Amino acid sequence: MKIILNSVAKGDHGENLPETSLSYESGAVTMVAVETAQRPTVLALLATGRMTPDAGTVTFRVGEDAAGDAAGGDVRDGNDMGAGGDVRDEDGGPHGMARLRAATAIVDAPDVSEPVGELKLKAVVQEELMFAGRPSNRSATLAALDDLGVAGFAGWEIQNVPTAVRLRLLTELASLRPGVEALVLTAPDRRGSDPFEWWDVAADAALRGFAVLVIASPASVDVLAEVSARFEADRLADRERRAAEARAAEAARLADLLADPDPDPASTSTPAPESVSADTQPPSAPTATTKDQA
Repeated sequence: MKIILNSVAKGDHGENLPETSLSYESGAVTMVAVETAQRPTVLALLATGRMTPDAGTVTFRVGEDAAGDAAGGDVRDGNDMGAGGDVRDEDGGPHGMARLRAATAIVDAPDVSEPVGELKLKAVVQEELMFAGRPSNRSATLAALDDLGVAGFAGWEIQNVPTAVRLRLLTELASLRPGVEALVLTAPDRRGSDPFEWWDVAADAALRGFAVLVIASPASVDVLAEVSARFEADRLADRERRAAEARAAEAARLADLLADPDPDPASTSTPAPESVSADTQPPSAPTATTKDQA
């Protein structure tokens, strides 16, 4: 999946979000620097189809589908040809914004998806399991806590859980939701944690195939610039390697199809006649005696 924001803005004069362009795609981590307390949440909402931009476009494509040419604050997918923000499929199904919302999840965004601070961690897990359509009874919740490695924090209020643990937990739970292909980590540095800790969370999700967008402060983005660039370089190199391997395998397959192998002498020689047993041979003509010859 690839999601492209082209010159999106929110507010009559861009006061809620100035003109911003970015893209994020499956298997990659995109870092974007956004200042002020509310703008990260606004950008997260725009990047996931939960808010329509006042200017600019949001387009997306899934798999091999090509992204369409959007205009005028429209949110559409690559197969839509509508306009004006209300985009629908040809069969009258959900419009582009609904499809984008279904494929994306906002992780721990202030005022939108962050859990209430006083909730116990086990209650947060139970609620997220329910959203994901998974069993959410007591035993299922305890099993999930154990599987996620956070059983020791089960009775803690979520606001007191270490930031790295909190973010990894919420990211893992969001990824469980059916159909989710993209994750937007929103202002993970607002709690003062080490940027490299939550970078690991983002990178791990990308390595599992998710499209990951991290919206953070300029300072954090600057600190992670080198590791982020190295991750992207490695990703592109790996993609090229796999593409080269696929091309080589296809070339070998075509060569095998076009080759004219030497005929097998054993398969083309004339078969030897079958031997005939004595029992089935026709009777011989009688031999003339001396008297008969006379």
